[in-house]
Amino acid sequence: MEFLTQGNVLLILFIFLSIIIVIKSIQVVSQSNEFVIERFGKYNRTLTAGINLIVPFLDRVTHKLSILERQLDEFDISVITRDNVEVNLETTNFYRVVDAARSVYRIADVDRALQTAAESIVRSAAGKLELDELQSSRSEMNAEILRNLQEAAEVWGIEITRTEITDVKVDKQTKEAQRQQLNAERERRALVAIAEGEKKKVELQAEAQLYEAQKQAEAVMVAADAEAYRLKIEAEATAEQTKLIAEAISNDGKPAVDYDVLKRQVDAIASLASSDNSKILVVPTDVTKTLGSISSLQEILKS
Repeated sequence: MEFLTQGNVLLILFIFLSIIIVIKSIQVVSQSNEFVIERFGKYNRTLTAGINLIVPFLDRVTHKLSILERQLDEFDISVITRDNVEVNLETTNFYRVVDAARSVYRIADVDRALQTAAESIVRSAAGKLELDELQSSRSEMNAEILRNLQEAAEVWGIEITRTEITDVKVDKQTKEAQRQQLNAERERRALVAIAEGEKKKVELQAEAQLYEAQKQAEAVMVAADAEAYRLKIEAEATAEQTKLIAEAISNDGKPAVDYDVLKRQVDAIASLASSDNSKILVVPTDVTKTLGSISSLQEILKS
């Protein structure tokens, strides 16, 4: 009993109190949480992940908030489109706490506040679009809702990470009208496709005819060039022949002329005799006499 003296008791109490103070001074915050600290009932600071020190008995943890991304329950919003069609939009939102103090002291029920703000913003955005635009432009509408909802939620220390319109619900009458409109649109596209096919067919036929005409014109030009070339060669040959005859006349005189005339007469008679239409050929005696003198003219020209 001598050990439990007054001094030892005080020492034990001091050590025990020191341990309690140390324990109370240390706050370990997990990675997914943030702690809100109040001192004398007033906000002091926010503890982030890791080991934090506080003033024991003066500071206390009043709120422990998760900073993980959260999802609001899906909820239906009745809206009227620009073409006066009533539809129900099934919507959900994703958010996370970025300022623990504002999310605690500025709003009591964050989920309810976000849902109310989302309903107003979705109705406003959907009212600007027609039903067909609402169904085809869902991504653009999601972006607009996200932007406007983020502006409203910033004051609560909330970050809106994503907004989704998961479904567009319409009544039976509207569905039937949409079905009829879709069938009419398909028929219109089919008619347009047929018309475009006919147009393309006519264009191809016209191009084929034009191509054929061009090739025929080119063939005519080639034939004309060939005929012109032939005539040129014949003219050159005739000119050369005339030149040679002229030289022969200049050198040999009248015998050469007589020889050329006789030669042409012989060629003409041979041409008439070889004709299919010629049955009987009558030759004047003067011509036959001249034929006999061809050999003598040849001898003269040779000499």
